[in-house]
Amino acid sequence: MTSRTALFSVTKPVIAMVHLAALPGTPVNRFSLSQIEKQALNDAKIFRAAGVHGVMLENMHDTPYLRGRVGPEIVASMAIIARAVKQGSGLPCGVQVLAGANLEAMAVAHAAGLDFIRAEGFAFAHVADEGIIESSAAELLRYRRNIGADGVQVWTDIKKKHSSHAITADVDIGETAHAVEFMRGDAVIVTGLVTGDAPRSFDMLAVKKKTHLPVYLGSGATAVNLKLFFSTADGFIVGSEFKQGGHWARAVDPARVKRFMVAHRKLAEQDIAPLHSTT
Repeated sequence: MTSRTALFSVTKPVIAMVHLAALPGTPVNRFSLSQIEKQALNDAKIFRAAGVHGVMLENMHDTPYLRGRVGPEIVASMAIIARAVKQGSGLPCGVQVLAGANLEAMAVAHAAGLDFIRAEGFAFAHVADEGIIESSAAELLRYRRNIGADGVQVWTDIKKKHSSHAITADVDIGETAHAVEFMRGDAVIVTGLVTGDAPRSFDMLAVKKKTHLPVYLGSGATAVNLKLFFSTADGFIVGSEFKQGGHWARAVDPARVKRFMVAHRKLAEQDIAPLHSTT
């Protein structure tokens, strides 16, 4: 596994989502690549000014998503924008390529000098909107080694949102997290059922008991409920909360970002101890 302590100088970092406008070739694309890059850089500037600790790019507006593979135009576009955001923000930066395009995400991260990817379907299969997403750990980690991207961490969703997990109903979320650690993932991400929904608090506890990997809260964190998860989460990936009206598809709202970060700093100052060390 790659180092799990080198990316952030703070405990419980906040990673802000940069939702890219629809990219070239997708059904609702209407902006040029330079326009999309400019918007992404502006979002990253707002996040950095508010004191977030990292950012992550995602092609959230590329609906409907391709399953497991995207075209070279998406990979090229995301690599160009990601490199600009990484250099412009000066923050640790990650990327997710929807849906389940984990090898493509690794290629983007390596080319753009990013620090981590968010992977779907790393361990076990699930049924997503796009169809069956199968485990990618073996292929992904071999690909990482082959292209010399060992410095790029793999953060992986478990029991992913917007998905059915009936085919793994006999494997609980804690055991799924344990499998991610066994299969050499670098961090685990726990989400609610859909975008913007928080996970169940007992799911976070179950995961923490079964893995020594960092456990990130991957959806639904707000300035209001942050205290509920602060003692169990090792970090927070925040998208919807930072947008106007709390909706992921709207523009970033600097006031909401500031409010969340103020709440985070107050909790961090209380030095609430996690269940166990993640170093």
